[in-house]
Amino acid sequence: MRPEILFALFAPVTSFDGVGPRIAKLIEKVAGPHVVDLLWHLPTDVIDRRFAPKVAEAPPGAIATIKLRVDAHLPPRHPRLPYKVRCSDQTGRLDLVFFHARPDYLRRVLPEGELRVVSGKVEHYNKQIQITHPDYIATLDELDHLQRVEPVYRLTAGLTLNTLGKAVRAALKRAPELAEWIDPAYLARQGWKSWRAALCEAHAPETRAGLTPAARARLAYDELLASQLALALARVQLRRLPGRAVAGDGRLRERVLKALPFRLTGSQEQALAQIAADMASDARMLRLLQGDVGSGKTVVALMAMLNAVEAGHQAALMAPTEILARQHMATMEPLARAAGVEIALLTGRGKGKERRAVLDGLAAGDIKLAVGTHALFQEQVAFRDLGLAVVDEQHRFGVHQRLMLAAKGRGVDMLVMTATPIPRTLLLAAYGDMDVSPLTEKPAGRPPVDTRTMPLSRLGEVVAAVKRRVGQGARAYWVCPLVEESEAVDLAAASERHAYLTGRFGGRVGLVHGRMKGPEKDAVMAAFAKGDLGVLVATTVIEVGVDVPAANIMVIEHAERFGLAQLHQLRGRIGRGDKPSTCLFLYAGPLTPTARARLKILRETDDGFRIAEEDLRLRGAGELLGTRQSGLPDFRLADLAEHAELLAVARDDARLILERDPGLETPRGAALRTLLYLFERDAVVKYVRSG
Repeated sequence: MRPEILFALFAPVTSFDGVGPRIAKLIEKVAGPHVVDLLWHLPTDVIDRRFAPKVAEAPPGAIATIKLRVDAHLPPRHPRLPYKVRCSDQTGRLDLVFFHARPDYLRRVLPEGELRVVSGKVEHYNKQIQITHPDYIATLDELDHLQRVEPVYRLTAGLTLNTLGKAVRAALKRAPELAEWIDPAYLARQGWKSWRAALCEAHAPETRAGLTPAARARLAYDELLASQLALALARVQLRRLPGRAVAGDGRLRERVLKALPFRLTGSQEQALAQIAADMASDARMLRLLQGDVGSGKTVVALMAMLNAVEAGHQAALMAPTEILARQHMATMEPLARAAGVEIALLTGRGKGKERRAVLDGLAAGDIKLAVGTHALFQEQVAFRDLGLAVVDEQHRFGVHQRLMLAAKGRGVDMLVMTATPIPRTLLLAAYGDMDVSPLTEKPAGRPPVDTRTMPLSRLGEVVAAVKRRVGQGARAYWVCPLVEESEAVDLAAASERHAYLTGRFGGRVGLVHGRMKGPEKDAVMAAFAKGDLGVLVATTVIEVGVDVPAANIMVIEHAERFGLAQLHQLRGRIGRGDKPSTCLFLYAGPLTPTARARLKILRETDDGFRIAEEDLRLRGAGELLGTRQSGLPDFRLADLAEHAELLAVARDDARLILERDPGLETPRGAALRTLLYLFERDAVVKYVRSG
């Protein structure tokens, strides 16, 4: 149960006066649905309203707060013209200008003959001083409240700074004093204030420079500590559950090695040795296999799974999407057959007898290997003896889903895979609870991808060149631009490009996008893999896991809109066969310095780890961690590029806390439980209790 002291913070924002359902929706869009979300919505800039000149001294472009007499209302002769209110002080005249005005409202707030305080941006227009749509109109009594440094927050259409600012101030009033969870010696060394004082300070910067003060660092550390403590608790829980030694005799793996058309790379062999050692110990394995695009993770996963089968157990691989699950199945099935082991696919789409047969085979232990989506950890799925669970693209699953799959057996070992090369800092943030095996080499015989950048104005030449190559038997992906978070607009762009290319190529152009139903998508992918289609137009659904070795051309429109890691992932879809491959990044000029640097790095290297480090440096973790990019944990207060040192301290502190106080029983332990609830890491608190 959430501690009572936090109840007020998890109330909906509609609990504030003046926040009805319409405003609440807008606040939820920009910050979140609860009071606490407003506390985490920190200012991005400041407006200084302390400048209070006389009218004659008000310079153009300045934000000024001025005392004025309201002289006359001047309604327009034509509805399209602005409504003006003539005002003055002893030094001169100033007009307030309003478009689409409501005269009754303006006469109420600006009564003729009275004094008012107005704050806004001064303009000089036709030798006349004016303020268009002032930010504030107030009485003289409110002058002190108005003349201040005002924080500026990120907004959304329909939400004003005034409305959001009022809601944030109301949220701050509800923030309680909480018992301190940071180690006292570290707190003193950093010179940080208490949680509540830091929060109030972060929302009241006096200058632009004050936007990143110690107060923000303190709040970032709180968030990082909550995250690292949650990961450490999940790890302790997995380690605490009894493991069992799993060691196969190598006979099935030997058959797969003979069937492989290539030799394993050094880093694949090293990863397999680490996995085998983990599985042979009595503790549960929790290991991350981090490999760049095309580094051979699926084969490593299969070898680990066969180790479990050799020892008499079953193994399962869970992927986040059906496309990816079927992809793994296509790679693994011929190799499993060569080893003489039955493998089955289980996704949400399987129905009737076929599904029943798979469920029965898993429960009886006849099916040794399973590949599937999250359908694998649903209640009706039972394994006779699950020994190893492999989770692919783990960042799309929560820690609790990982645990649910592990709960399908006794002492289940866990191998997690990601194709997103992750800088070391982010690795700690996302996977702080795991040991890591990186795959740093590409399989032998893969030629590098020839990467080029071209302006979109040369689209006609690109289409002609692709048409020529497709006529010679090549196959091409054509990725359409990423539009701001709008699937509908993404889809429109892809559909339009599909129609245009169909006009040039005839019927050999396919289209896949996120809104298509599974079977529909699979049919198009199968036609492309078989060669019935020469060009596949796609939104970014092909980013992860799609494997068509014959595809050797990739065109990405508006490459400047994509993140580095994402462009690298997309490029990784080609160059998987033995033929030379070409990737074209089409961009619309002029490029920003960041976009130019991004495209330059991709031309220079295909080392995913170097690209990930550069991505972090160029964009900061906030954008790199957005769900759109890689799905890693989305921090509200911490910026991992800036707070890398704090992350390392938080990680060490979390480990030390659990060594000294595993049940979080001490006064500091109780404060830390509150911290976990405050940052909505509730899922792990039950492990403290159950321990």
